Amino acid sequence: MDDVIRVVLIAIAVLLGVFVLVVGLLMWRYQIPPRGLVALATAGFYLVVPVDVIPEAVLGPLGLLDDAGVVGVAVLFALRIVRARKSLHDSGVDYSRRRG
Repeated sequence: MDDVIRVVLIAIAVLLGVFVLVVGLLMWRYQIPPRGLVALATAGFYLVVPVDVIPEAVLGPLGLLDDAGVVGVAVLFALRIVRARKSLHDSGVDYSRRRG
């Protein structure tokens, strides 16, 4: 039983590491701001946590709908932020400087 738990924990750690790497790469490539990162990280956390709004154990494949919905909303939110920043940049607004 200890070997099974160890394998599951290692698998979860690898999946989280890959997720963090992909999100970091996307943030760097598309200049996603921190609030987009928070949305994507929260969606990733929701995928890993076994507690669901619609449990897969009860409804089978239909239980994946809430997971897909959370990820979809987070991705759309991050894309909206990126498009808004691009629009600001194209119009000449310098959003990178912070006001003191």
